[in-house]
Amino acid sequence: MKFSASLLTLIPAVFALPTGEDAAVSKRQSANTVTDQLLFSVTLPTFTARRNARDPPTLDWTSDGCTSSPDNPFGFPFVPACNRHDFGYNNYRIQSRFTVSAKARIDSNFKTDLYYQCTSSSAASACRALADVYYAAVRAFGGGDATPGKRDENLVKEYEEAVEIYNKAVEEAQAKGELPRLD
Repeated sequence: MKFSASLLTLIPAVFALPTGEDAAVSKRQSANTVTDQLLFSVTLPTFTARRNARDPPTLDWTSDGCTSSPDNPFGFPFVPACNRHDFGYNNYRIQSRFTVSAKARIDSNFKTDLYYQCTSSSAASACRALADVYYAAVRAFGGGDATPGKRDENLVKEYEEAVEIYNKAVEEAQAKGELPRLD
C-alpha cells in the first residue's frame, strides 16, 4: 500500500515532464529567431563554432570574408566579424526583412565584433581605427538594397574621415614600434 501511495504522488511529476512533441516544438524555432540569436545574442566565438558546424543547416552561411572591405595590410583578425556580418545581410535578405533599420543594427553589431577582435592585437588603437573604417564602409557602401534604399553622402564623408584617423593611428603605432613600416 505504501508503494501505491508513493507511486500516486509521482503521477503529477510524470505528466509535467516534456513530451517528445514539446521538445520538437522548442527545436523548431523560426529561422528569424535563430538568425537573431546568432547575430545579436551569442559571442563571436560561439557564432564561429556554429558557422563551422553549419548549425542549423537551413540558414545561409556563405560569406566572402572581408574581400569587399578596405585594405588590411597588418592582418588584423577581422574575418570572423565579416563572416557574421555577411550572415546577417544574407539571412535578413532571404527572410525579407533587410530594411534600413535592420541594416543599421547588423552594421552596429559588426563594429562591436570588430572591436572584440582588436582586443588581442598589440596595436589595439590602430586595429580599432581600421574597425571604424570597416564600419563606416559598410554603413556608406554596403547593403544598398536595404529598403528603403538611398546612399547617404554624410556616411561617405564619415568613411573618408575614418580613413584619415586610421592613417594617423597607424603612424603612431609605427612610431611606438607596435606595427611594422610597410614602405
